[in-house]
Amino acid sequence: MISPEERLPVEGSRPWAVARRVLTAILLVGLLLCSSVLLFYTFWNCGPRPCETPVCLDLRDHYLASGNTSVAPCTDFFSFACGRAKGTNNSFQELAKRNKNRLRRILEAQNSPHPGSGEEKAFQFYNSCMDTRAIEAAGAAPLRQVIEELGGWRISGNWTSLNFNRMLRLLMSQYGHFPFFRAYLGPHPAFPHTPVIQIDQPEFDVPLKQDQEQKIYAQIYREYLTYLSQLGTLLGGDPNKVQQHASLSISITSQLFQFLRPLEQRQAQGKLFQMVTIDQLKEMAPAIDWLSCLQATFTPMSLSPSQLLMVHDLEYLKNMSQLVEDLLLKDRDFLQSHMILGLVGTLSPALDSQFQEARRKLSQKLRELTEQPPMPARPRWMKCVEETGTFFQPTLAALFVREAFGPSTRSAAMELFTVIRDTLITHLRKLPWMNKETQNMAQDKVAQLRVEMGASEWTLKPELAQQEYSDIQLGPSFLQSVLSCVRSLRARIVQSFLRPFPPHRWQVSPWEVNAYYSISDHVVVFPAGLLQPPFFHPDYPRAVNFGAAGSIMAHELLHIFYELLLPGGCLDCDTHALQEALLCLERHYAAFPLPNGTSFNNSLTFLENAADAGGLAIALQAYNKRLLWHHGETVLPNLDLTPQQIFFRSYAQVGGGHLPPQLALPQMNTLFLKLMELPPQTPLPQVPQTLCRRHPHCHPFSSLPTPWNHYPDDYRFFYQIPHPHNSKCRKNSIPRFLQERRPTFSSLMLPKYRCLKN
Repeated sequence: MISPEERLPVEGSRPWAVARRVLTAILLVGLLLCSSVLLFYTFWNCGPRPCETPVCLDLRDHYLASGNTSVAPCTDFFSFACGRAKGTNNSFQELAKRNKNRLRRILEAQNSPHPGSGEEKAFQFYNSCMDTRAIEAAGAAPLRQVIEELGGWRISGNWTSLNFNRMLRLLMSQYGHFPFFRAYLGPHPAFPHTPVIQIDQPEFDVPLKQDQEQKIYAQIYREYLTYLSQLGTLLGGDPNKVQQHASLSISITSQLFQFLRPLEQRQAQGKLFQMVTIDQLKEMAPAIDWLSCLQATFTPMSLSPSQLLMVHDLEYLKNMSQLVEDLLLKDRDFLQSHMILGLVGTLSPALDSQFQEARRKLSQKLRELTEQPPMPARPRWMKCVEETGTFFQPTLAALFVREAFGPSTRSAAMELFTVIRDTLITHLRKLPWMNKETQNMAQDKVAQLRVEMGASEWTLKPELAQQEYSDIQLGPSFLQSVLSCVRSLRARIVQSFLRPFPPHRWQVSPWEVNAYYSISDHVVVFPAGLLQPPFFHPDYPRAVNFGAAGSIMAHELLHIFYELLLPGGCLDCDTHALQEALLCLERHYAAFPLPNGTSFNNSLTFLENAADAGGLAIALQAYNKRLLWHHGETVLPNLDLTPQQIFFRSYAQVGGGHLPPQLALPQMNTLFLKLMELPPQTPLPQVPQTLCRRHPHCHPFSSLPTPWNHYPDDYRFFYQIPHPHNSKCRKNSIPRFLQERRPTFSSLMLPKYRCLKN
């Protein structure tokens, strides 16, 4: 039973309930506010942050420096992107120049090399090359001494009657000059790790062609005659004799040229090369003492009459031998002058400015006659760096890699390659035109691929970097230093072939900018010189590294699958699906008319086009996956670009990297104008200003029509561009062409285009 006191209301209960509700509301609002602040802080710090490091600021300035915003991108996209860069080098050439500048600084710093070491001799050679005062003072005297050692010539001074094979042997072995044919060591066609001496067509100093117009030929003849006459006069020859001997020398060159068979003709006849012994070659081309000439050239190899040779054009050698025999009977003195004039032309770069100027004028005239653009002038230091790099490559490789490609850079590059490779392997499992067995084979091939970055391990051995080059004698003249280095280099090349073969013999120097895939060794090579700014740096935003270096890596990986695209290259594949994809790509490229009214012939560069487009797609897939699972992404400051936008701006630096000038722009248009499509007659957005052309002479093609009419609605890229059928912006959305379409074949690796009817 409830007492009367319990039935009375508790004093102050209603105000307390109100206060409690107010406190609860305040706590909830505070909690919500704190959560909002926390979420804001989290997203602010997890989103892309500007990269303020010096290398990022330099890259930003590089991107901003080449644009021309006064040009409408839909009319002339490449002028808009690179208008300020017209007439300058492309990104690859600029990087190559920067690498040479780094070598120059290394050579000029000369940080106390060990006496007698390879470093000291490299520094001394470079200094000798740069000492133009001493070269000018020596004049033509060093070359006159060489001519006297060969027996002289009738044009000037004392001379002895020609001993043809003795002179030829000396020219080949001591001076690196091959007047009638080339001889070099190369891999055996059936056994890539077995060296074989190869006899090939000569390289002529005159730009002759099989179908050259008579008028052009006559003009070239006159210019070359003037040049040879000037060389003979500089060497003290009588002008009348010089012109007579120079004229007959050109006649000999012309006859030799007529004997050449073009590569296409030899290929059609199934005679790209023939394996013959030295004895057999002696019977077919008896004017040459093959055994003694080759033995002197390839010492310390031990040759015998039964030694197999790889001959590239046997018919040329037969005709050349007959011509030499005729000249020895009738014009022995003129044949001697022809051989010496060729040597003078070969050695003239090591002589004084009079020889240099004569050569420059000849080159300028010949390029005008053959309608080629003039060669830009090169500073003396660049020539000297290149020659030092040729003769002292192991030493300079170690010095360059030590400064430009340290362990942290190499580790970051290997990490990038691993991500690209793993993305490709994953992608192979989704290809509809491959059966399971072919997919497994393709994945195993990628997994077993070796990768070499920076420089070869063989090159970076300490004993090679410090080797003394004891056979090199520098001085007293620069020409004599060059000749000593030529002999030393040839001996090292021969000795390297006689040693056990390394896993792969690099085809480029570490400071060069050319990556490649070796089919025979199944290895992909990325030299240190390529993995430099603006293509790669450990401190760059990941978008930059994936867009430039990553697309190059993917491109080289896709070379593995070239054979699958050739007729009969994939017997277990769905042939119909594969051919449909190939035809689709061909029609896609054919949609781009060239300025002369013809169509783009995709068949000329099909495999490279496929690898270019596929490399982009694989690199983008790898980057998007990386972006999804990794935080801490950075962007370039003050550009207002998303990471994906930066990816494509970076890719623009390398996008046309494998095509000749007349094809680079259609390839770039294919990739960029489809991936970054701008609707016509729309306000210009904040688009990249640095989609730079790969080649310096693309400007005649810079107004090619864009593919709007062929692909009207499929490729709105990351920029905030009004859609033509919608007033809203598709902000930062991935284009449907990258979302909805599956790739069709491994070497293209680009999602399948919907080939629309025109």
